Amino acid sequence: MNRCRNWRAAAAIAVAVSSWTGASALSQHKHVSDEELLNLLKDAAPASVFAGATVLNMAPDGTMKVVREGNNGWTCMDPSGTDPMCADAGGMEWGKAYMTKGPAPQRLGFIYMLRGDNGASNTDPYATGETPDNNWIKTGSHVMIVGAEAKSMIQSYPRSPKADPTKPYVMWAGTPYEHLMLPVK
Repeated sequence: MNRCRNWRAAAAIAVAVSSWTGASALSQHKHVSDEELLNLLKDAAPASVFAGATVLNMAPDGTMKVVREGNNGWTCMDPSGTDPMCADAGGMEWGKAYMTKGPAPQRLGFIYMLRGDNGASNTDPYATGETPDNNWIKTGSHVMIVGAEAKSMIQSYPRSPKADPTKPYVMWAGTPYEHLMLPVK
């Protein structure tokens, strides 16, 4: 994919991607310096992925800045300020579909969140905070397999609203954005 087009797509996704991880609002984004961001992201994915990834930093006003232009098709960012992640092109495409409430792309995507997440509803993709009935869950170090192409692969994994975050499970089961959560530690 053309680097410029890849960056534009990543920036468009990242403006609102904070909801991927359950962050309540862009205004609550914890801005960090470029140096702090690079330090946070270095453990979000394997070193070989991070080394060649495009790195984006979100300003308090939601604008995106390329901190480092990559060459391996991966994009790393911390859209909520607490949930560093790295996604391949399919993962970024899935994030854009989720953000815009569009159809899940057929393309398979992969997202690393090796530093874990700050929590999200396991049943409501658009929940912005924990409530007594939205099955809030925090998953430690994990990877995500996303995209409509993943649906047949994930059917045999647990789909319970009250998932065990120490074992593989399907998040947002029954929605267009259901995906496989795979804890790695």
